[in-house]
Formats: sequence, C-alpha cells, structure tokens
Amino acid sequence: MEKEKIDLLKYEKELYDKGYTLICGTDEAGRGPLVGPVVAGACILPINYTLEGLNDSKKLTEKKREELYPIIIKDAIAYGVGIVSPKRIDEINIYEASREAMKLAIENMTTKPDYVITDAMPMPDYKYPVTPIIKGDAKSITIAAASVIAKVTRDHIMYEYDKLHPEYEIKSHKGYPTKRHLELLEKYGPTKDYRFTYKPVMKVANKINNK
Repeated sequence: MEKEKIDLLKYEKELYDKGYTLICGTDEAGRGPLVGPVVAGACILPINYTLEGLNDSKKLTEKKREELYPIIIKDAIAYGVGIVSPKRIDEINIYEASREAMKLAIENMTTKPDYVITDAMPMPDYKYPVTPIIKGDAKSITIAAASVIAKVTRDHIMYEYDKLHPEYEIKSHKGYPTKRHLELLEKYGPTKDYRFTYKPVMKVANKINNK
C-alpha cells in the first residue's frame, strides 16, 4: 500500500487561515557532533510555496541539499542563520545552545515574522507566537527549508575546519562521533573547537591532562 503523502503545507495553511502571512520556520543542525558550532536556519517562504524534492535535510543527499539551498535563499522572503560556538555550547548545554541559535537566525532575518514554527523546540516568553512541531522538518516545508539552510551552512563551516586540521578527516564525518573520528581524536587530542562537555572529548582531554 502506498504511504500517504504528507501535506508539507498543512501547518502553514492553518496559520494562513488565522491571518498570519509571515510564517518563519526554524531548525538546527549539529547537535550530535563533537566539534564545531551548532547552526540554525530560519526562513519565511512565500504563501503556499512548494519546491520539488524539498524535505527534511537529513533525508536528502548532500548533493540534493546543495542544489536546493540556492533556490531556497533566492525564493525566500527572508532567511537568516544563527551560529553558536562550541565554547558557548559547553557553557549552556546543547539544548539551550540550539534554542539560542534558532533565535539568532530569526533575529538575523531582514523581515520579521508574525509567527514562528520550530522543529520541536519550545520558545517560552518569546516575542513572537511559537508552535513547536515534533518532527517538524518532515512535516512543514518552511521548517524543511530552514533545515537545509542550517545543514548546508554547517557543512561548509566543517569543510573550513577540515582545511585547518586535515588530520581529523572532518570532511568525511562532519564532526560526528564515528569510529574513525574517535580513533583520530584519541590520537591527536581535541583542538579548541571541540565540545569539552561531550563525554568522548572529556575522556580524551582528561587523559591528556592527567599524564
């Protein structure tokens, strides 16, 4: 039996019916990696916007994300990016850092929204009305577009890291704790761009400090 097709405009249409037109979707990339920032994307799309092939960035190939990215930023009414450093992640934890990145991305848009929908991230007492949607990046085209902005932006940051520290092979794992990455972390130790509150990094750092 064919799987029922998800209406990626369902949440947007409900908000259009209530009179909202500048609906901002926001999502983050990079909660799991051991190194680098967490990056959020935010965007406001034209009413009833559709884009063939756009879905949750995790379900898209890197090639497809790179193809969609310039189309999304060209077509969007506004878009923004928020970047929160590894140091800040260590200070406030990754969950709070993800929320901070999303708010930064929204603030960095040239047009301000009248409603915000997020990928499962509550924003209590925020200046705009907010609805968090569980698995929102697979259910809303606006959040899906934001997820592509976030993921492509973060990937490009990681390619720059790779040029600075080729020995960690960051280009291949993007900072995620793959077996190979953990071996290289053990071999070379963490750089200042690692997240020292993450257990694998903390373990190696402690070992070095206790020598």
